[in-house]
Amino acid sequence: MSEESRTARRLAAILAADVASYSRLMGADEEGTLAALKGHRRELIDPLVAQHQGRVVKTTGDGLLIEFASIVDAVRCAVVMQQGMEDRNANVNESQRIRFRVGINVGDVIVEDDDIFGDGVNVAARLEALAQPGEICVSATVREHVGEKLPIGFVDLGEHSVKNIARPVHVHRIETRVEPKNAVQGEPAHAMLALPDRPSIAVLPFTNMGGDVEQDYFADGIVEDIITGLARIKWLFVIARNSSFAYKGRSVDVKQAGRELGVRYILEGSVRKASSRVRVSGQLVEADTGRHVWADRYDRTLDDVFALQDELTMSVVAAVEPSVRQAEIERVKRKRPDSFDAYDLVLRAIPDVYPAMPEGAAKALPLLERALSMEPDYALAHGFASWAHEIVFARGGGREENRLGTIRHAHAAIAHGRDDAVALSLGGFGLGMVAHDRQAARQAFEAALALSPSCALTYMFGGVVMVLAGNPDRGIEWGERALRLSPFDPMSYVPWFSITLGHFQRGEYEAAAEAAQKVFQANPYWSSAHLLLAATHAKLGRHDAAKSAAARVLELEPDFTISGWCAAFDVHPSLAEPFSEALIAAGLPA
Repeated sequence: MSEESRTARRLAAILAADVASYSRLMGADEEGTLAALKGHRRELIDPLVAQHQGRVVKTTGDGLLIEFASIVDAVRCAVVMQQGMEDRNANVNESQRIRFRVGINVGDVIVEDDDIFGDGVNVAARLEALAQPGEICVSATVREHVGEKLPIGFVDLGEHSVKNIARPVHVHRIETRVEPKNAVQGEPAHAMLALPDRPSIAVLPFTNMGGDVEQDYFADGIVEDIITGLARIKWLFVIARNSSFAYKGRSVDVKQAGRELGVRYILEGSVRKASSRVRVSGQLVEADTGRHVWADRYDRTLDDVFALQDELTMSVVAAVEPSVRQAEIERVKRKRPDSFDAYDLVLRAIPDVYPAMPEGAAKALPLLERALSMEPDYALAHGFASWAHEIVFARGGGREENRLGTIRHAHAAIAHGRDDAVALSLGGFGLGMVAHDRQAARQAFEAALALSPSCALTYMFGGVVMVLAGNPDRGIEWGERALRLSPFDPMSYVPWFSITLGHFQRGEYEAAAEAAQKVFQANPYWSSAHLLLAATHAKLGRHDAAKSAAARVLELEPDFTISGWCAAFDVHPSLAEPFSEALIAAGLPA
């Protein structure tokens, strides 16, 4: 059979949805119904489909056909979509409410151009027809695959004979209202949505502590910008603005909001204006336990409202990202090892990679490889694997297998992580440091910042690559920006490293020595911290301190040579020459 005549098939999860009472709604208000549908698609449904890695195959006047690679993603998307529609209908007259009926099936589909056909699609459409407005019906196969992965219930509706399907279809209805175990008898149960398989967060409307309307707009604008900024973080599941703003003006119990929105973390805050100054406070809470993950306060002048809003948004988003990641790492430590998935394995590996020590990086690599065996296209796992190989290569013997591993995983991180700023940053770092492809590294960093301008990790790694390439001004600038975005980051030694070398390259040895001390304070067991101390002390004539730091370098890296270090990172002559001269004076081998 020729390639042209062979039928293309694939296994897929199919979601079919249509609007209940569509003809009645159109008859009553055609323009209003169409406008409302477009708004629901734009503001709720399309973002949810994208977040759950789905693809809208086609639309009809009142319906949608959506394809997913994951059954769990399809079900979760449907549950969150129906809850979102319920929220959006809260203040709409009953006769004008738009409600979807949803059916989900999994099966073999025929692929032709961008369309899909076959029994898998037909069964999904029949399941949708069996659902009541606002409900989701699924096939027995979907029920079996979801199992206990999501905290939702299923009601067995038995077998149904449906049009154009030879055998009866066993139907289950999804039940999202689950009675909490500690509910007081007689109290209504709150809706509890499924937690996504990655960190999930909702940003609640900030409280206006001043009361004037202008300040209210300012507070809402900050929250909307924070939601947009967080949504750019690939590994974070962010609740859409309309669902979050359903809580505006209400006294909110964080645990209840977490259950109702189906998120693990809640970000809440307040805005207080006084004269020409404004104070914005924020706190990040783990919804299930009520534990505070992060809190901070920002005091600014109201010189330029829009610039202030941008600055506050970037500061909050940059602080929340590492805080959530650390909270997730702590959560996974409490999880049973036999229940780990690829995401959990990456989180388990990260703490061993962060200190940039070869022993820890070598320990992390098997976890990352295991994650990649589960998900070969997992960009973040490739990114951290690239960095782990770089650490072992640079400070663990310079083995060829680690050099090649750094480059291979760096390319994979960039190829699979085009929408993941952290993966792009890690890939760019690997290419810039080990492959010495500074142009490719710069392109990766620029792509990362286009996705997430508040990604401190991009500035951290980008600053190091740039300063080693002979650009001290950019190395200092990006290092300082990383510290401003994430001042309490456990990886602060990285930007201080680029700041140290930038000042050293410019001949500002006092400033370089102060920055080198910051590197040491942040990571006292890192050999590069002692390397910087040795060089800066030597330049300032502190010979005993320089020799002591140099001895510590050799304790941590017995095979260290200055020429080997400069060659490994292709250090620009404008830095390599004065740095080598200082290290020789400190007593390190050439």
